[in-house]
Parts: sequence; C-alpha cells; structure tokens
Amino acid sequence: MTHNSQTISLAGAICCKKYSDWHDILSSSITTADVLAKYLPVKKQNIRKITEKFPMRINPYYLSLIKSVGDPVWKQSIPDMKEINLQLGMEDPLAEEAQSPVPNLIHRYPDRVLFMVSDQCAMYCRHCMRKRRVGTRFSVNDDTIKDGLAYIRWNRAIRDVLISGGDPLLLENEVLDNILLRLRAIDHVEIIRIHSRVPCTLPQRITRELAGILKKYIPLYINIQFNLYDEITPEATKACSILADAGLPLGCQSVLLRGVNDTPAAIKKLVHGLLKIRVKPYYIHNADFVEGTCHFRTSVKKGLKIMQELYGHTSGLAVPHYMIDLPEGGGKVPLVPKYIVGANNGNLLVKNYEGKTYKYPV
Repeated sequence: MTHNSQTISLAGAICCKKYSDWHDILSSSITTADVLAKYLPVKKQNIRKITEKFPMRINPYYLSLIKSVGDPVWKQSIPDMKEINLQLGMEDPLAEEAQSPVPNLIHRYPDRVLFMVSDQCAMYCRHCMRKRRVGTRFSVNDDTIKDGLAYIRWNRAIRDVLISGGDPLLLENEVLDNILLRLRAIDHVEIIRIHSRVPCTLPQRITRELAGILKKYIPLYINIQFNLYDEITPEATKACSILADAGLPLGCQSVLLRGVNDTPAAIKKLVHGLLKIRVKPYYIHNADFVEGTCHFRTSVKKGLKIMQELYGHTSGLAVPHYMIDLPEGGGKVPLVPKYIVGANNGNLLVKNYEGKTYKYPV
C-alpha cells in the first residue's frame, strides 16, 4: 500500500463511526502523536516534539478531508517540523496584548474592538495567527467576559464589536445567546460580527437552533475562514445555507498560505466556490510574521500577482481585498496591483487587466 492510498483509507476510517452530534465529533479529536500515527503515516517522535510547544487538535471530520500525504488540508492540520526548526517570527507580532485595555479584548481602531469570548477551536490550524494561545486555557471566563462588556459599555465610541477567540461558535447555545443579549443591550453598539472557522472545520455544529439564536441579534455578520475549494464540502455547504437562510450575511477571510493556496488558479476556484454557497469573498490576508507559522508566508509580490489575475478575469463580486496586518499594532492595510503607470498632458496612463495602457483624463 502506498503512503498516499494509506492516507486516504486511514484518514477516512476514523469518520466511519456514527456520531450523534458535534460534541461527539469534537471529543473524538486527535491530540497525540500515538493516536495520529494510527491513521496517518507520520513520525511519532517528530509530532511529539512539535506538540510540546504547539499543541494539536484534528477532529474526525476535518481529518477525513485529507486526500494524500502533504496535500493542502494535511499542511493546515498536521504538525510540521518547520514549526520549531525555523527560528523566525514573533509570539505577538501585531501587539495584541499591548492593545488590550482589559483581558481578552483588543482595542486597535477607534470605533471597534475584538472581543475574545472562547478559548477553544474545532481544529488547531497550523497557520494560526494566535498560535501563542492555541491549545492553552487562556482564561476566558465569566469575569473576563463581564469586564469586556463593561469596557464596551463604558466607551461610547465603540459601535462595532467583533466576537472572536478561539471560536465563538463552539460555545453552547445558551452561553452565546447570553453574551449576544448583553452586547445588543448596549445602545451604542450598532454592529456585531462573529469570526468563526466552525462552518469549515466542524460544520455539524451549525444547526437551525443556533441560527435562530443568531438571527435575534441582526444586524449580525459572520466571517468564516475557508482557504481551499476542497473545504467547501456538502457539509460545509449545508452549514452556510442554514446561516444564510436565517438572513445572516456571510463573508470569508482567507489566508494566503505557501504550498496550500498560493496560486491564481487555487484562489479563483476558491472564490467562485464561495459565491456558490452564498459566502462573499471579503479578505485575503498575507500570513502574519507569527512564530511557528513562517513557513506558510508568501511574498507580497506573489499576493499582488494573484490579485492581478483576479481583477478583470472574474466579477468584482468574487474579488476580495488583499490585506497585510502591520506589525506593532499598526492595523490592516489593503494592497492593490499597480495600475497607474504614469501621467501625460493631463491624463493618467492606466494599464487594464490585459496589460494594455489607456489614457484617462483627470
């Protein structure tokens, strides 16, 4: 049996069990080298070394998406020795801790905050930008949530609250409902957003009951992270349909990852697939300079080239913003390919998507 066929058969085998609900799937997640080696051809000693520093969690559903050794799903979920061998990156390059007036709340921009209400994820993505916190209990509790809500209530400049973590949609329904109820009671909070990878990595969590709870707090927006067309499975499609049918606008914030999706063809296929399931491509992030993830980073030049292959070659609806997040808490900045190439006699010289130059009067 080849490694590729072994991977396909064994990765799928763990999913043959019938699970009653998403709790069972999550509780059956692989977290140790010994268990992972039962299903995939990995070196246990390497996995142990990596997970001592950067823990692992792969739930059976996401594991079943692996088709071959080293494929894009594998790279996002299976620990890689590059995580500890490459001495690059920083624990907190975006200075999130320095911009936290109270624990688990980041206030970077004047009118909005990021509020971490969960310390759990359905799968520990190897490229996570909060890798310093992955797999650790970073003290999300009733007190930190109470303090975060008090800060939001006190600062009337805050009109937009982004709920994150961890993954907020891993909270039990009644807990999430209570947090949203208290947020919506703050009169100056106009918009609530939820950032979640659950519709992609554990779509069984998305139920009509959950959607009914979220619907009560509209305007509420949900941003999901899909990085690959292969992640848009029937299960993920159903999850997004439940949310969209409840009137919840869905966006996608993908991450550009070396060896995973860093080609124009991969990104174009992804954004077209997202629109088919009613998810608007919103951002493509260049991977941050985070310790343990730098092997995923691509150059900005490559990111701009990919964007150039989207503009004009597909509808504007399918084109996300290409974003970099500046170090030291500088915030997000959109980048676009260079189309203005000069000026002549009161005209701009502008290249179109085909590379042809036109004069545009200013």
